Order: sequence, then C-alpha cells, then structure tokens
Amino acid sequence: MKFTNDTLLANGIAYVAKYPYNELNRTSPEGKRHYTTPDGRTVPSVTTILSQTKDMTHLNAWKKRVGEKEAQRIATESANIGTVMHRSLERHVKGEVRVPGSNLIQQQAHAMANVIIENGLKDVSEVWGSEINLYYPELYAGTTDLIGVYKGAPAIMDFKQARKLKKAEWVEDYYLQLVAYAEAHNKLFDTQIRHGRIFICTQNNEYQTFDIDNYDHWVGRWYSRVEQYYKSIL
Repeated sequence: MKFTNDTLLANGIAYVAKYPYNELNRTSPEGKRHYTTPDGRTVPSVTTILSQTKDMTHLNAWKKRVGEKEAQRIATESANIGTVMHRSLERHVKGEVRVPGSNLIQQQAHAMANVIIENGLKDVSEVWGSEINLYYPELYAGTTDLIGVYKGAPAIMDFKQARKLKKAEWVEDYYLQLVAYAEAHNKLFDTQIRHGRIFICTQNNEYQTFDIDNYDHWVGRWYSRVEQYYKSIL
C-alpha cells in the first residue's frame, strides 16, 4: 500500500516514506523459501537459513512426546492464527478497517492483535514500511513485519503468536531475525538501525515483548548461522 510522505493515518501513526522499498520475487524450491534480488541472484530467506541451521533437539523431543499427528495439528492451527493476526496488525498499521471475522480463528487472532496494538504499537510513532522485502546482497533476503520508530529510536519490529509465554532463551532465533533485517536495511539504505522489538501475544491473550539488548552479540551469532548454512549446501 502506497502513502505520500508524512501521511497521518487514522490510527494516529505517522507514515513516513523515507526509503524506496521494492518488492522481491519469491520462490519456494523444495519447500524452502528463496528470493530473487534486483541483480538477478537467488538467495535464501532469513527463515530458511534459521530453519536449516536450527538445533532441532527440543522440537523433536516435543513431537515425540505429543505424537506426530498432534504436533502437526498444533503447528497448523498456530500457523493459521499467526497468519490472520499478522494480517489484522498490518491493516492497523496501514490505517485500514479491521473486522473480527466470522469464525473462531479469525476472532481469536483479532483479539490477539488488539493486545499487541494496545500494549506495543501504542509506542510506535512512525511507520516507514509494513511487510517490507529486504535483502543483503549475495547472502539472504526476507520480509520484515514493521520498520519505523519505536520509543524514539529507529527499529525493526516483528509480531509473534505463541501458545504460552516465552522464556528469553526460547526467542533467540527471533533476535537473529531482527538483526538480519536490520543489517540488510543498513546495507541497502546506509542507516544505523541497532534496535529491534518483538511483540508477542499468546493464545490466551497474554502479552510479552523482547528487545535486542546487545546488538553486536546477535549480529555475530547471525553471521555465524549464515556461514553454517552456506557450508551445509556446498
């Protein structure tokens, strides 16, 4: 959705068109998401890199504990709720009308989006872009939920749904997503974004937020995962 510069949206957030964001073509060979960058290269998505280099010990133990069928049911239901919640939040950020929907998943996701709006997005004063494609030349690409100003500082922001409240050690890959997008933005537009914020709502409407407390540490971790990924496909 296009806005003119300094548009004040119906939600009171200022949309500031500071950077020329462009859409990238996306493909999913063998179910693994990739993007084609303007130079014609195909690079893996941030989520593909993270999923391919993730320690699966705890996830596999959980699947074994609950059973493959139940694990798949939970994963599918959570993905559906997350998708609808993201759409609702995107509409809010863009100043569009939001409706609860008619089925239970739509209504639950709408209520969860309200929690994030009331607790987290109230501190967003500027939006530079929503659902923005970013890429780091020759390395990776992805789509970030929100870029703008949070509590006075430029930030990459991401929305997450969860079945229960998270411990800090459970969200490390979320931090890596944030710094990956920040690094791409800084490379493309010569910015100095060093802040990232994760907004989480559980399926019981409990709110959590996490922020990057040591940018350099997480950047180092992210590039280690990128290196690990490329070594694995050689």
